Amino acid sequence: MHRIVDLAQPMRRGMPQSPNHPPFRMVLERRHGDMVRADGGSAANEVIITGGHVGTHVDALAHVSQDGLVYGGLKPAELTSHDGFSALGIDDFVPYVGRCLLLDVAAVHGVPALPAGYEITPDDLDEAAAGLAPRPGDALLVGTGWSRHWADGPAFLGHHGGVPGPGEAAGHWLAARRPRVVGGETIAFERLAPGRGHATLPVHRVLLVESGINIVETMKLDTLLDTGVRDFTLVLNPLPVVGATGAPVRPLALLDPAVGAPAAGPAGSRAAVTTGGAA
Repeated sequence: MHRIVDLAQPMRRGMPQSPNHPPFRMVLERRHGDMVRADGGSAANEVIITGGHVGTHVDALAHVSQDGLVYGGLKPAELTSHDGFSALGIDDFVPYVGRCLLLDVAAVHGVPALPAGYEITPDDLDEAAAGLAPRPGDALLVGTGWSRHWADGPAFLGHHGGVPGPGEAAGHWLAARRPRVVGGETIAFERLAPGRGHATLPVHRVLLVESGINIVETMKLDTLLDTGVRDFTLVLNPLPVVGATGAPVRPLALLDPAVGAPAAGPAGSRAAVTTGGAA
């Protein structure tokens, strides 16, 4: 038996998200009672509108280009149509179930969350990875504690002070470990400088375009950080939207019940750790 920690943020209207993507909307198209069957039965249903990079999601390799080329030196125009990408789309992502290491940079600095606009360096990652021994093919998550700010939209988005995250040198550090996938808590797996927003995204270039490494963004890591567990099994399976540059995902961390003690969440909190069967 494993303890399961849900690493996805809840999706609702008004949630923090990148200004580069269409906003998430969910409305009830039909309410109970709008149509009642002869036997008294009724059903409700909704319409969901979202971009592929809204909420907790996985970036496909087709998401970013550099100097007119995507991963593998391919020309995007040769891969795209009205139906999306014929290659490198999120439907090419093979579901991941395997070893995951949480590199808790916030703990390295002795804080619950890194300061706004802080640039994570290779030295930070070296210290956070001490004793963990990353292996090629692992999943690597970088803990900043930033998901603790999820309820404060402007703070989470870094409107004034920026957002902590890896700088370009840290991106190269991650790529050199040859992970299958990397992930973090912020809307962009980057350090966003104060007042600069998404002006440049060098870590996306290093990982997606140059290295062919998928990125998971807007993860909910605060509950996992509080357990103290740093080596566990990750289940990662984004929606297979054909030709899309990204898709929502609900990552699950499977923790050995004999290791770590989860922090108690508020009553009814979806962040609480639940018990499930072994994967």
